[in-house]
Amino acid sequence: MPGAEKAAGALRTIGELAQEIGRPQHILRYWETRFPQLRPLTRAGNRRYYRPEDVALVRRIHDLLSNQGYTIRGVQKLLAAEKGSRAARAAAGTAAPGGEDKTGLQALRDSLAQALDEDS
Repeated sequence: MPGAEKAAGALRTIGELAQEIGRPQHILRYWETRFPQLRPLTRAGNRRYYRPEDVALVRRIHDLLSNQGYTIRGVQKLLAAEKGSRAARAAAGTAAPGGEDKTGLQALRDSLAQALDEDS
């Protein structure tokens, strides 16, 4: 089916993703050597299949390099710093998935539950 769009959660081949971002396939293979976060599934014959999170990362890397003026090293540092800050927040148990303060949300929930109890 030429021209048929894949579902948002579908795996993308390296050819499909390279065409989507307008870069040759060898650039994507090079990025895999430079960004340890980028690990597509590999199948027989070393064929690469990119999951939705890989596709999002490739788009982000492409944007940072092409549109925002970052170097490869700059993008590596940025991604490493983001990974470190996410890991630190997760270890402290203070970050909810949306970035809200988890203890603050729990305190709000508790105060609302108390207010409902008092109202009854």
